[in-house]
Amino acid sequence: MKISIKQIKEKTTGFVRNAVRVMRLMTKPKKQEFLAVAKVTGLGIVIIGLIGFVIESIRWLLAG
Repeated sequence: MKISIKQIKEKTTGFVRNAVRVMRLMTKPKKQEFLAVAKVTGLGIVIIGLIGFVIESIRWLLAG
């Protein structure tokens, strides 16, 4: 399975075209959207931390 220079050029060109298209469609989020995303992300981090804490506490209690 040999990859030619032409195939690499085609894949790279396609990726760049898609990246440029996405960059054109992007807009800066409004403050309300940003705060909503930040809240959800923060909540997810807290939940994952709590799950880890509970698991580690159970492990500590069983080992102790």
